Amino acid sequence: MTTLSQTSLEDFYQEIVALTGQSVDDLLPPDFQKEVGHFNVFDIQRTYKDVKAHHTMPYNRRAYYKISCIQGKNRAEYADKIINIQQCGLLFATPKVPYHWTAIDGEPQGSFCVFTADFLPQSKTGIAIDELPLFKSTGTPVFELSEEKAAEVTQIFRKMQKEIMADYPYKYDLLRNYVMELIHYGQQLQPQTSIRTPQNAASRILSLFIELLERQFSGTGQQRLALRTAGDYANRLAVHVNHLNKTIKDLTGKSTTDIISGRLIQEAKILLRQSPLNISEIAYTLGFEETAHFSNFFKKHTGASPSSFRI
Repeated sequence: MTTLSQTSLEDFYQEIVALTGQSVDDLLPPDFQKEVGHFNVFDIQRTYKDVKAHHTMPYNRRAYYKISCIQGKNRAEYADKIINIQQCGLLFATPKVPYHWTAIDGEPQGSFCVFTADFLPQSKTGIAIDELPLFKSTGTPVFELSEEKAAEVTQIFRKMQKEIMADYPYKYDLLRNYVMELIHYGQQLQPQTSIRTPQNAASRILSLFIELLERQFSGTGQQRLALRTAGDYANRLAVHVNHLNKTIKDLTGKSTTDIISGRLIQEAKILLRQSPLNISEIAYTLGFEETAHFSNFFKKHTGASPSSFRI
């Protein structure tokens, strides 16, 4: 059984090699240092110079992080959401959530950078990158930028492109600062989350629950969902289910079941829209014993049947 693929850094570079005719060594920055984690920055127009209008980036999960500033009319699709960009969009991509973008009018322009989690270690950020609100699956990773804000973001990317070619021995420290500047820029645009800043042991339970929940969907859909209920998660986290439910409710305002159901629906929409699996295969992948149970669950939460949503 196959569904959404995962693009590795090696796959990413082979795609660029095919588009540009350059070698991987040509694409890597001078004095590339693997020990600092992977980072690179690209100009979209030069990279995709031979790609005509209406170019569509493959919809899949990527094994790296990516920040893009895309100019012109574009459409970004991530998880189960579609965002239309009229002038300039800022997009933050995480390995957890599949996405793609389509150039609607004209050739794509702008810049993007790619990096791995070890490029931004927790000692530098003060928090694991996946814990940053911007990179959570519940976050908003796509923003329409005004002309003024687009100019500011474009300037940051220009600094990156200039610095990565320099022979300054501490340039990667400076590049990390530019990446963090973009991340904080996006977080300032992020709507306020309903999850309050955690201050006690309960917050760790919430964090572990969310991490465990997301881990269920971090593959390529080749395995069946293992955890479906609040009790399943409580057993895995070694806490009483009542304690888990109270913690989740106190910190988020939502029940454990609601959060699990919401994430299931999000994944179901992704698979219905983007995967080649039939509905019974999707139901099985998401842990439903019967296709009818999945159909009833989906219709209850969306108002539409899986088959009508897929059309």
